[in-house]
Amino acid sequence: MQVCTYSMTPFCKRLKQARLAAGFSQERLGIEAGIEPASASARMNQYETGKHVPNPATVQQVAKVLGLPAAFFYCDEDDLARMVVAFHRLPQARRGEVLEQLEKGGQGARLLMP
Repeated sequence: MQVCTYSMTPFCKRLKQARLAAGFSQERLGIEAGIEPASASARMNQYETGKHVPNPATVQQVAKVLGLPAAFFYCDEDDLARMVVAFHRLPQARRGEVLEQLEKGGQGARLLMP
């Protein structure tokens, strides 16, 4: 487990935001994400306050429990976080169309993908 360099990283902010929006206590979220019940609340608190950084597998489990993409937790801009969640919730069949519209709005700039 790594230690955050400062307390309010995007991850810390987004984790707390998502947990509260879902109506989960720190303990419940930790347990449902597979953390040992005896330490679930403390570990989630440490993640939210930036004392520790969860490993990628734990982030994936938390994201799955909350119904969010893992990328959401790393968005430093609120608009980008909203867009990531909205895109994640789109039916697979609509994603290509939405990407094309976004790319057109960005003057046809394609992202790093061919």
